[in-house]
Amino acid sequence: MSENKIELDLFAEERKIKILELLRLNQKVSVNELAALFRVSRPTIRKYLCAMEQNGFLIRTHGGAIQKSQTGFELNTRQKSVVNLDEKCRIARVALNMIENGDTIMLDTGTTTMELAKLLHNKKNIKVVTNDIEIARILEDIESCETILIGGIIRKGFHCTVGLQGIDMCSQLSIDKAFIATNSFSCDKGATTPDLLQAEIKKAMLSIAGKVILLCDSSKIGKSSFVRFASVEQVHVLVTDNIDCNIMKKLEKNGLKVLVAE
Repeated sequence: MSENKIELDLFAEERKIKILELLRLNQKVSVNELAALFRVSRPTIRKYLCAMEQNGFLIRTHGGAIQKSQTGFELNTRQKSVVNLDEKCRIARVALNMIENGDTIMLDTGTTTMELAKLLHNKKNIKVVTNDIEIARILEDIESCETILIGGIIRKGFHCTVGLQGIDMCSQLSIDKAFIATNSFSCDKGATTPDLLQAEIKKAMLSIAGKVILLCDSSKIGKSSFVRFASVEQVHVLVTDNIDCNIMKKLEKNGLKVLVAE
């Protein structure tokens, strides 16, 4: 694929993400409004909406689209990579300070944990266990890291493994710190994700870690997805970019340490 084609595809993905953001705010969008916003033709917008409906992201209507239930919704890895990138980088830098030379850590699949992986060249003698293929590829080039890739079924579109093979492998390991990503996090529901298989591998990661650190940008706080993989009590540290002071007090009252990335 040419560089120009990749740039055009990424631009289209950014537009689709903006459409989803508008749906979350307004519950509906129109073809005419979107065409004016993006300065593209109505047929182009219809093409976007058709593709997004086929992927289960929205419901098309005459002249536009309406919001679909969000508990089972999940952007793929490529789409996530352009959402809140600055916030994810700041969270990753805070998380890096929690890693000591010689640590054995778990990096869950996710775009925030991927940003953390890119910083690990600053550490020495780190052993990293991950189920994320892209993270493993990044760590392959870092001399100071020994990388263990968890096996299993590849979850298409998400560059990671899930399933019983990975869960069994986790049960045989012991980890100092697990850096876990989440789709949603709230005081009542804890950490949640839209996918059952993803939830099970996350639970396995939590069970073998001495300390659990949840990396969660502020757009996910106060929301809930389909299945819970961790209660608030199972998380030791939450690293985020911004959080309501009342929510923060409630979490800290439950014993959760909250770090806010500046």
